[in-house]
Amino acid sequence: MTSLIDAPPSDADSLLPAKKKAGGGLGQYILVRFLLIFPTILILVTMVFFLMRITGDPITAAMGGRLPPDQLQERIHAAGYDRPLMVQYVEYLGQLATGDFGTTLSDNRKVTEMLTTYGAATLELSINALIVALLVGIPLGMLAAQRRDHLPDAVLRILAILFYATPVFFAGMLLKLLFSVWLHWLPVAGRAGTRTELSLTSLQAPTGIYWLDALRSGNTAAFSDVVSHAVLPALALGLLTAGVFLRLVRTNVIGTLGKDYVEAGRSRGVSEFRLVTKHAYKPALIPIITVMGLQIAVMLGGAVLTEKTFEWKGLGFQLANYLTARDFVAVQGIVVLLAVIVAVTNFIVDIIAALIDPRVRY
Repeated sequence: MTSLIDAPPSDADSLLPAKKKAGGGLGQYILVRFLLIFPTILILVTMVFFLMRITGDPITAAMGGRLPPDQLQERIHAAGYDRPLMVQYVEYLGQLATGDFGTTLSDNRKVTEMLTTYGAATLELSINALIVALLVGIPLGMLAAQRRDHLPDAVLRILAILFYATPVFFAGMLLKLLFSVWLHWLPVAGRAGTRTELSLTSLQAPTGIYWLDALRSGNTAAFSDVVSHAVLPALALGLLTAGVFLRLVRTNVIGTLGKDYVEAGRSRGVSEFRLVTKHAYKPALIPIITVMGLQIAVMLGGAVLTEKTFEWKGLGFQLANYLTARDFVAVQGIVVLLAVIVAVTNFIVDIIAALIDPRVRY
């Protein structure tokens, strides 16, 4: 008789090593996700490059009609835009690899200098908007789940749809009309007052993020001024994402409240509020973290309209100006940088999600 020790493994046991090998660990998952950044950025850069060239070379797009034909051709030849397109593409990739995004055509400045000058403003706006989205979307989503199929739930679901469906520029104009024109509570535009901007830009090694620089300098008056200017743009852009977070939290909290361990707690007399806040809250955050990477892309897209509406001089504001000037070199540089930010942000979000929920790695 075959002993239990000598008996062949069952089908389930034989699958365990294969599962472990196929799933890999956290290190392998991080490595794979990191390596995927490069082809993603390459595809985005390639698409941007060729889409920008559909209308012709950048010199003709920017200067066509304003220069005599002979001078126009001379500039095109000097910039190398009369060479084969694939040669230009390979050269452009080489320039990007060295950190050279070219020179703008409309104001003759290095694109990298322009990106570093205005990038901090867009980063500040995105951080502010994300804070608004989290502070509004998560608590309201938990409240909607707790009051499921009651009046608060219905009102909040309609509110979430309105948040997401309202165009950013229209929401911005409504906020300006209400809080700036009618109530006179908040500034109508800009990142800060003139005196505050001068004091913050004169600091040694400023970060460009005004509220952070104000905190570093200990200037409470400047910090208050910066926050008052940031409220309306952050609301206009943040409420867009808050609608998504609200619906996600509501759906996932409701799903978690139907689990067996929650029902067991309910049978022991645990209050519904405690069940939502202590047991159903954390599992509902995992989809939020996963979707956050996609919402960063939405925020960066909405930043163009938000910055133009509130005269918030960031990359979105400059992108609109360069599009008007048909400066495709500058537009290409900004779009490539935003694509890199989105790819890197999604990588970071994937890692955070894998650390919170190990199932994501498999």
